[in-house]
Amino acid sequence: MFRGSTSCCSNCPEGLTCSLIFAIFAAVLGMVQFGYNTGVINAPQQVLKDFITEVHRSRTDNILSDDTRDLILSIAVSIFAIGGMVGGITGGIVANKFGRKGGILLNNLVGVAGAVLMAFSKAAWSFEMLILGRLAIGFNCGLSTALVPMYLSEISPVNLRGGLGTLNQLGITIGLLLSMVLGIQDILGTDERWPYLFGVAVIPAALQLLFLPICPESPRFLLITKQQEYSAREALERLRCTVHVDDDLEEMRTEERAQEQEAQLTVCQVIRSKSLQLPLLIGIVMQLSQQLTGINAVFYYSTDLFTSAGLSQAVAHYATIGVGVIMVVMTLVSIPLMDRAGRRTLHLYGLGGMFISSIFITIALLVSFLYEWVTYLSVVSTLFFVVFFAIGPGSIPWMITAELFSHGPRPAAMSIAVFVNWSANFLVGLVFPQMQRSFENYSFLPFTVLLAIFWTFTYRKVPETKNRTFEEIAALFRRDEVVNVNGLTAVVPPRKPPAAAAPPPPPLHQSAELVVAEEKNLETCYLHHLPHCQYSQYQQKKKLVEVTANHLEDRL
Repeated sequence: MFRGSTSCCSNCPEGLTCSLIFAIFAAVLGMVQFGYNTGVINAPQQVLKDFITEVHRSRTDNILSDDTRDLILSIAVSIFAIGGMVGGITGGIVANKFGRKGGILLNNLVGVAGAVLMAFSKAAWSFEMLILGRLAIGFNCGLSTALVPMYLSEISPVNLRGGLGTLNQLGITIGLLLSMVLGIQDILGTDERWPYLFGVAVIPAALQLLFLPICPESPRFLLITKQQEYSAREALERLRCTVHVDDDLEEMRTEERAQEQEAQLTVCQVIRSKSLQLPLLIGIVMQLSQQLTGINAVFYYSTDLFTSAGLSQAVAHYATIGVGVIMVVMTLVSIPLMDRAGRRTLHLYGLGGMFISSIFITIALLVSFLYEWVTYLSVVSTLFFVVFFAIGPGSIPWMITAELFSHGPRPAAMSIAVFVNWSANFLVGLVFPQMQRSFENYSFLPFTVLLAIFWTFTYRKVPETKNRTFEEIAALFRRDEVVNVNGLTAVVPPRKPPAAAAPPPPPLHQSAELVVAEEKNLETCYLHHLPHCQYSQYQQKKKLVEVTANHLEDRL
């Protein structure tokens, strides 16, 4: 299609072609779906509470207690993450059986079903349909979080992989912002229009079904998993807009040769593999550092958080929209930084900034009743909390988990990481309302402690993956230890056993002829075979021979 030129966009960075941009756009629609359904439940919570109460009263003629009503709403919020867990853990199986692109396409059928269930729940006068729809759309989003980062990382050139990987988070933030804007009362957040708010989720799925079939499958999947070199070359030529793709193919073959003994690993094999334990641990902790930092408490309950700090309901809605705008802007800012500053550095800055912001959120909640201006301090602190999340923990865990593993274990490792991510997501969505009741103004304090733990782990254990091929990253973990020094990563090889003790000096009765012969032998070894690093040992032995020879001459 574009095989005659080296780039489809004359002003684009090297490797960023029109075909690649279109494939990325089509894939990232899945993350827009994820972001939209994460935030869509936030603004209309009071409307949904009234709906649940009315449905129960129409069935039983009884008034539902506030606690039971809140529990049903919490289930509707958090069951989204249950579906995400199931979708995430099946990501590796789907990726290997149907391919990265093929799996994303099939996934959209579930997305359409979930959107339809939610949209018609009011017409059917059933909050159970809303819950089932949230479960189905959660499965769709969980599978997307496994497949989309994998697809993007495998179609992107090495020099652009960091920035393009950030587009995962950009899609999520755009979806979040869209849900926040549409959810206000002036648009779709009303008693009559809220079903349309949930029905909008069918649009990203429909667009992906329309656009993605035009895009090529992952060349790595075609070459390494399917052994279809011609198809892999053709896919690369479409993505790079050039026939000169031999370097990319050679990199994939190198990865394939390194993984010949590994093949496609299952989840259990990845967990049991000693060589993969450290990258798996890093991937899991990185996912936890995204979810257990309090960001989903902001996404799910920011409106309630702002009203509890003293803002009116209307102002709280617009402050929530401000959270979405900040997320989009800062994600755009982080795209060029990803391949300049590096993943590890940005993640450290993000976690550190969130740690400080969470302290200010707690202070603002504690003293908001004393001064009126402190109310706005809580809003500013929350916005900065979101800013630092977008810089680091928002996008890097998805990206770095795909980068830490070579082709063989990557699908299974992504499934494990996504399962952990969604489990933590579910935990926060279900527990945070109870945390607010129990801890009141100290509800963000547990997140502050966890942020400090995650920052320490990242500083000590997470390697920098910027501008490294998948094979180079995998090679970091084939040794005993990965060490960070001022942001640089190095591999410490296994410690060698101590060298054998030096032989005792030759006896004094040794003949002068043998001493001279040993000296000549040492000289020859140094000139022809002895490595440079052993020069000092050679000098010591030579001096010993000279002293011994002189001593023998004196005695003779």
